[in-house]
Amino acid sequence: MRNLFLFLLTMTLALPATAQVQLSRLISDGMVMQRGHEVPIWGWADPGTAITVTFEGQTYTAEAGADRAWKVRLPSMEAGGPYAMTVEGGGATHEIADIWVGDVWIASGQSNMEWTVANSNDAAAEIAAANDPMIRHFKVPQSWAPTPEPTLAGGSWAAASPETLANFTAVGYFFARTLREEGLNVPIGLINTSWGGSRIEPWMSATALGLGPDAYEEIRAREEANERRILDGLRARIGENLPTEDKGLINGVAHWASPDLGDSDWADIPVPSLWEQTGYEGMDGIGWYRTTFNLTAAEATAGVKLGVGMIDDSDITWVNGQRVGGMEMSYNAVREYNVPAAAVTAGRNVLAVRVVDTGGGGGIYGPANLLYLEVGGERRSLAGTWKFKVGAISVVLNGGKNQQPMMLYNKMIYPLLPYPIKGAIWYQGESNANSVEDAVAYQKIFADMITSWRIEWKVGHFPFLFVQLANFMEPAAEPGPSNWALLRESQHATLELPNTAEAVIIDIGEADDIHPRNKQDVGRRLALGAKKVVYGEDLVYSGPAYASHTVEDGKVMLSFDHVGSGLMAKGSADGALHSFAIAGADGQFVWANAQIEGDTVVVWSDAVAEPVAVRYAWANNPDTANLYNAEGLPATPFRTDSW
Repeated sequence: MRNLFLFLLTMTLALPATAQVQLSRLISDGMVMQRGHEVPIWGWADPGTAITVTFEGQTYTAEAGADRAWKVRLPSMEAGGPYAMTVEGGGATHEIADIWVGDVWIASGQSNMEWTVANSNDAAAEIAAANDPMIRHFKVPQSWAPTPEPTLAGGSWAAASPETLANFTAVGYFFARTLREEGLNVPIGLINTSWGGSRIEPWMSATALGLGPDAYEEIRAREEANERRILDGLRARIGENLPTEDKGLINGVAHWASPDLGDSDWADIPVPSLWEQTGYEGMDGIGWYRTTFNLTAAEATAGVKLGVGMIDDSDITWVNGQRVGGMEMSYNAVREYNVPAAAVTAGRNVLAVRVVDTGGGGGIYGPANLLYLEVGGERRSLAGTWKFKVGAISVVLNGGKNQQPMMLYNKMIYPLLPYPIKGAIWYQGESNANSVEDAVAYQKIFADMITSWRIEWKVGHFPFLFVQLANFMEPAAEPGPSNWALLRESQHATLELPNTAEAVIIDIGEADDIHPRNKQDVGRRLALGAKKVVYGEDLVYSGPAYASHTVEDGKVMLSFDHVGSGLMAKGSADGALHSFAIAGADGQFVWANAQIEGDTVVVWSDAVAEPVAVRYAWANNPDTANLYNAEGLPATPFRTDSW
């Protein structure tokens, strides 16, 4: 009973406390409402407040209940607009304009869904060409709660334009743009509810996870203890009074970039590394880095080039107190700055970097070879121990919230549930691929999440389209185990659920970047799934998928679904297929020969006389995988064994 009381109390405190009529943030200018469904208009007001909603000449009324909630329902409509709406009650009037009826899609997952157009391939050209205001975007702020809360932390609708597109989810935008350009003549609303680094469990309800009422209090207590630990750790490292104003940069003067500054009392820090990994866990804010390099007189007269790695999120870089470069909110951009001869001198030179981190990891990070001094075409490493000092701290205790069960669902999904949707697109899984156990368990968890969302949204078994993990990390020299391959297998198994499709992207990842910039093809492949599964078009929407096999005379014959117009060995002059491995009963895989024969693939190896298993693209980064169908879609990784 005590748990129930606390739950109800939390729910009450989470509601707007003002006497005026409040609307869900989704009910606002520029909104897209789902066609073909009754659409609720809802909000909160003092108990007993009479609410009047006027839309298209019709009036709908409601009364706020004891829990302050009220709701009316607009009838099912065809696509169209623009419309206007008036909501009145409690002496307040809300005028809502530029309303459209079309298809609403949830775009969710971790950083590759959160990834913006501004950080994707051809960003400047894409942004400049944004000319379709019928694509609308609503970004749900990163937020969390220990119990379900009915209100969103923020957000507003924006129509795609050169002024707004930079901050749209790139995958979502290119998905919507493909659909619109290829014949879907209805407005599309994207509700972007994503959080970088998140596991899947935080996006699921307590019911879906099988957690009882005590779980709320247990997670809350664990998080409060973790927050105290983070603050205590920062105070032990920096001092009891955590700095809130940056004394290194005052009125535009970079005092801590001066070559004459003594920094012997600054802390040592390894570079590259995120500062959270070096004793500053939970710190968001401003950190200063300093190091030195030496030049001869001849070298100084020619100027130099600096590589300052990747910096999360923003930087200003100085040499000998002279600004030589900087980027804002570019946490995945490589910093390379040309330093003029006027900024350097013979002998000792001081390099200073001011880093601003707004959330998550912070600092100078990335491969060590991105930190260098280039002189006359020769590079000298700048990786090593630098000096470090905290300028200012803004501790945002969101650390770990995107790892905890229910936390994101309670604040970033639950408030969306009354809003009818067409379907969901999902790009997540990297954070659940850290172990064999997690990768295997993902199969059931992912299916449970999809099923629970469909139940909780109450709009039927809506389409759910997802992105399989891209290729990432160094390619393997020999066949072997792979957590990412297991995770892809778990994702693929979810196709057993109705109204699902996957986008396979093992050909467009990047070995050294978990965030591939080519989001255009990701969106396009998701759109192919939507056109088939959702909009009923007769087209090839998937690459080849393993169906069955037989073994004859030391060779394995593989059959596939989604062959399309035929199988092909992409990029192979002699028709050879790559990334196939074969094993006998001993389970020892070796690289195999493979070739296409009609609609089948034949696999063999002279080293395995009696094969029993084949694997394809079974690696974190199967960079040589080249089995496609003629429509240009890559085959999904697979294995015939269950070892």
